This record gives sequence, C-alpha cells and structure tokens, in this order.
Amino acid sequence: MNASIDPRVQRIASHPAYQRLRRIRNRLGWFLTALMLLAYYGYIGLIAFDKEFLAQPINGGVTTIGIPIAMGLMVFTIAITGFYVRRANKEFDQLTRQIMEDVQ
Repeated sequence: MNASIDPRVQRIASHPAYQRLRRIRNRLGWFLTALMLLAYYGYIGLIAFDKEFLAQPINGGVTTIGIPIAMGLMVFTIAITGFYVRRANKEFDQLTRQIMEDVQ
C-alpha cells in the first residue's frame, strides 16, 4: 500500500459500515442496470423481430402499440432513477454520515 495515502482514507476503507455501503450500493446498481438492459434490449428485440406486433393500431386509430411501450420504457427509466436517488438520499447518505462521524 502507498505510504502517502491519507490515514482517514484507510480508516474509511476498512470501516465495516463502508464495506456494507459499498456492497449494498453495488448490488443495487448492478440490479437496476440489469433491469434497464433487459427493458431496452427487450424493446429493441421487439423492433427487430416482431415489427408487426408493434405496428398494430390501438382501437383502430393511428397510434400503434409501439408508442405506449416506448413511453412506458421512458417512464420506467425515470422511475428507477427516482428509486435509486430516493434510496441514496435516505440510506446511503445516512451510512456515509455515520462513517464520517466514526472516522473523525
């Protein structure tokens, strides 16, 4: 390990709450990333392999099924971003404050 590293950094890195924070945050980040990839690639897969389904008009009008699905994808993106921000502001920030108090 580099001798010029601030001792506070070493104390933070070895703090059990920091390890827990990293584990929870990384697990959530990967889970939400997988959800986004599944949703987007699923939509792209529909475009590539089932254009007829997406091109079906809704109730005989000019709007096709693909439009609300695409809008739903956008709403889903905003929703999971909001979910992450809310969780980060509540749980992750609280853990960060606890770690900083303990280290100082």
